[in-house]
Amino acid sequence: MRTVTSSEFAGSPDLPWRASSFCNNGSCVEVARLPNGGMAVRDNKLGDDSPVLRFTPREWESFVESVRSEIP
Repeated sequence: MRTVTSSEFAGSPDLPWRASSFCNNGSCVEVARLPNGGMAVRDNKLGDDSPVLRFTPREWESFVESVRSEIP
């Protein structure tokens, strides 16, 4: 995982950001699938100015598995 600035995404095609289904007050986490199969994650409060966490496909898979294992 690495954090990048919005300027590093400047040359990328528009990413289809999706908000969490648990979002209800405008302060949400958004995710977008990257062309390499990885995922990008950002806080939507800053929109395009938000720092973006980039996960490789394997990192994302590990993250999701970890979250699912914590859900009762």
